[in-house]
Amino acid sequence: MPHKTIEASSLGLNETMVSAAILDVIDTLMRAGFKAYIVGGGVRDLLLGLRPKDFDAVTNATPAQIRDVFGKRSRIIGRRFELAHVYSGREMIEVATFRAPPRNNSATASGMITRDNNWGTIQQDYVRRDFTINAMYYQPREGVVLDFTHAVEDIKNKMLTLQGNPTVRFEEDPVRMLRTLRFAAKLEFEINSNITKILSPALTQLLLEVSPHRIYDETQKMFTGGHLAPLLPLLVQYHVWNRLFIDVSPNLTPLIKKAAENTDNRIAVGKSINPAFFYAVLLWEPFLARVKELIATGAPHSIAWTQAGLDVLRRQSKHTAIPRFSEMFIREVWELQPRLEQPKSRQVPALAAHPRFRAGFDFLLMREQTGDKTVGTMGQWWHDYQNLSNDQRERAIADLNRLQQRLQRQRKTNDQDAEPVAPLTAVISEVGNEVVGTAQATTLDLTTTKSKRTRTRKTKNASNEQALDALEAQVHANAVFDQTASNNAPAEIEHIQLLPSDDPAMIHANLRAKRRSPNNRNDRHSDSGGETDRRSIAPRRRQARSKPLQVEPTVALTEVPQQEVAS
Repeated sequence: MPHKTIEASSLGLNETMVSAAILDVIDTLMRAGFKAYIVGGGVRDLLLGLRPKDFDAVTNATPAQIRDVFGKRSRIIGRRFELAHVYSGREMIEVATFRAPPRNNSATASGMITRDNNWGTIQQDYVRRDFTINAMYYQPREGVVLDFTHAVEDIKNKMLTLQGNPTVRFEEDPVRMLRTLRFAAKLEFEINSNITKILSPALTQLLLEVSPHRIYDETQKMFTGGHLAPLLPLLVQYHVWNRLFIDVSPNLTPLIKKAAENTDNRIAVGKSINPAFFYAVLLWEPFLARVKELIATGAPHSIAWTQAGLDVLRRQSKHTAIPRFSEMFIREVWELQPRLEQPKSRQVPALAAHPRFRAGFDFLLMREQTGDKTVGTMGQWWHDYQNLSNDQRERAIADLNRLQQRLQRQRKTNDQDAEPVAPLTAVISEVGNEVVGTAQATTLDLTTTKSKRTRTRKTKNASNEQALDALEAQVHANAVFDQTASNNAPAEIEHIQLLPSDDPAMIHANLRAKRRSPNNRNDRHSDSGGETDRRSIAPRRRQARSKPLQVEPTVALTEVPQQEVAS
């Protein structure tokens, strides 16, 4: 078919609209004596007034020649479809080679092409491309667009058309069925009737022959394209849904619709998303069904919850090869749900600091917003909790704890211990930061003016002072002191002099007293302004193990005449 050369300026295109990286790649190939064009979705999006996600190049140089031109800036990838990745600054440009029709021995029995590395000309290459709107070649330096398939007219008419026989093209590459629906949702194009009338369950069965890794890559493009909400009904309508998500019912639940809308909204405002989160939403119902099966066999709840996640993800990986790190993310989101629904008061701060808390909270809030009765109002509770100050958070946790205790007492009173725990309906009101919790017909209303509960401790300083005074009086009454004046001096008590606190004998005596009565320790502070009580127990000092402490008598005994001792 003769091509149509169109001036780029007549279509509103100029070289300033493309990235510097793609211009660098094209200029380098042209200087090396090769032809090079911008091709594919980049040209299509420019004509539609959209911002291209990236630009792809096509050339008559083979991958080996591309490697020779760019050297270490390039690398060859692909086995079935060999091409080169060229790096220019921080951008990566995908550079393909003009392709000729495949050989007969490079296809399976169903017609799927397994190797497509036959180099050809630009006239052969455009025929190999799937959609007419992707078969335009733009040369920015020459300012021309080569249109072989009336692609400009299809763009103006918003019509999605396949080149050649649609059945043959889908047999060559079944992933083209997914691309058809994705482009229709993204560009809001009408699908040509030649395509819609052949999309049957028998034809979509070919998707099962595609590598699970390639199917997963295509689902990533679906989830991150920003048009997931309009795409999901098309997957169901044209019998593709069950080929991708075999255990998921084709009936779109409110949770799935809500997640798709939220995903598109985040992409529209430039926020990042994790495609694994939507897999967690899709597989939520099969996961709950598997949990019930395991619990029915007698498995504990925690073990059933973990094993169900492994089973569901293992089955799904046979169709879409979910990476290991994505599986861990999905399981952690699922396992957080019961902990967020019925949180223990002591675990609330730790849950809020969990690495997957944000994803788990978003999942919980969507479940509440879509009418999941098992959540209660805990999704909104966690939402409000994140906006509170530290003091308000402590008060909210205390109120939640009292609500849970009240529910537990009610269940014991009503003999409902065997029944499942009722959903919590605790609410943190934004007005005045009031914390309100409802348990069936009972309402718990705690305002911020309520004083914080504090533990009252009995003052022991007065009693300790009295005990010390009594001990001192006893020592005065019973102690016998040294008399150095004469042996006939009376044995009366004239004066009391306690040993200093740093004396080894005093230290040893105090330690023994402390061990014997650990509950009667003297306070470290007296009643008068918190000054240290000098009569408190002496501080412990380390003694060498090899030298046992030599205990001297606390008081010196006077030598009493033999007759007095006998008496």
